[in-house]
Amino acid sequence: MSQDDKATNPLPLAGLKVVEFTHMVMGPTVGMVLGDLGADVVKVEPIGGDNTRRLLGSGAGYFPMYGRNKRSLSVDLKSPEGKQIALDLIDRADVLIENFRPGAMEALGFGEEALKARNPGLIYCSAKGFLSGPYEHRAALDEVAQMMGGLAYMTGPPGRPLRAGASVIDVIGGLFGVIGVLAALIQRGTLGRGQTVKSALFENCVFLVGQHMAQYVVTGTAARPMPVRISAWAIYDQFQTKDEQTVFAGVVTDGQWVGFCKAFGLDDFAADETLAKNNGRVQARDRIIPVVQDLFRTFTKAELLARLEEIGLPFAPINRPEDLFDDAHLAASGGLLDLHLPDDQRPIRLPALPVEIDGHRPAIQHDLAKPGAHTTDVLAELGYDPAHIQDLLSRGLVVQAEG
Repeated sequence: MSQDDKATNPLPLAGLKVVEFTHMVMGPTVGMVLGDLGADVVKVEPIGGDNTRRLLGSGAGYFPMYGRNKRSLSVDLKSPEGKQIALDLIDRADVLIENFRPGAMEALGFGEEALKARNPGLIYCSAKGFLSGPYEHRAALDEVAQMMGGLAYMTGPPGRPLRAGASVIDVIGGLFGVIGVLAALIQRGTLGRGQTVKSALFENCVFLVGQHMAQYVVTGTAARPMPVRISAWAIYDQFQTKDEQTVFAGVVTDGQWVGFCKAFGLDDFAADETLAKNNGRVQARDRIIPVVQDLFRTFTKAELLARLEEIGLPFAPINRPEDLFDDAHLAASGGLLDLHLPDDQRPIRLPALPVEIDGHRPAIQHDLAKPGAHTTDVLAELGYDPAHIQDLLSRGLVVQAEG
């Protein structure tokens, strides 16, 4: 979105002030989404920066993915001066986000009751492992929630629970946090005060497997793990192609079945009245699948994808994450945002927020920031005079990033 567009069509949350005390994934996701939607998000980091920036392995992508559209204030919160800076920032904020272990914010003097006494309109968003109850003081991680909440059981084959291949519970927990924040902001107009919003890993995982809980209630039979489930459709599977590639394809309506049989010359199947309805095809899956697999092996991946798209069936190539950088749809639709890694300014492209508002995808307001990149700006906005800011810098109580 151009500057002119921003002036005439401001982002939905323009003017909203957010203070973020977070690390890892769930809390940063809340701030990223609010920032993508136009909020002014100030990430409060310790001297040296959030440790999430330095994670290796599967954690190396956490900060680049969830750190955009935020300004960075680097401050020593254990010092009286640093604590006062944070309080001054919170006093002017609409929303506070935190996802530290239970009791950590209270130990710093930033517990919800203390802050609401100072700023009654504050929306206090906590992203935790568990909501209120017997487990609420336990530590939790995405993987803990997936194991405990039934998702790992449903993902892996029988006897081999397997976590999903992304931090889905962390990210969805962040999205539920955003939903709660937006609801509390709307209600603030009628209540005249802020509220506490809490989102948690365990409960959002349970919500995700709710369909399988309902399946048990409806059928009386426990849901089987996805690798061995009985599908709702006969053709809803992965198939091998002539060039030894894999393609997923589905036929999920009776109308699609007619079109599928016609397009691929399956006259015998088309004439078989026992296969005209979905449930009949599910019962005949063992007869249908070998025929379809042999048929699809006569096509290359490119040929099969083109044919499936032509007849309008659900289909997909089996992509790896790195394949998505070259996806034609993402490239054409603004689905990847241009960013720069803070340490060496390497250009990278990462997924945009998956929504459109009036035909626009939320874009970059602030690139990935070095720790403390906006410290002096934030302090000046709080009314700190240049001499006071310089004193704080010289004593190492705050840090302003170079470059």
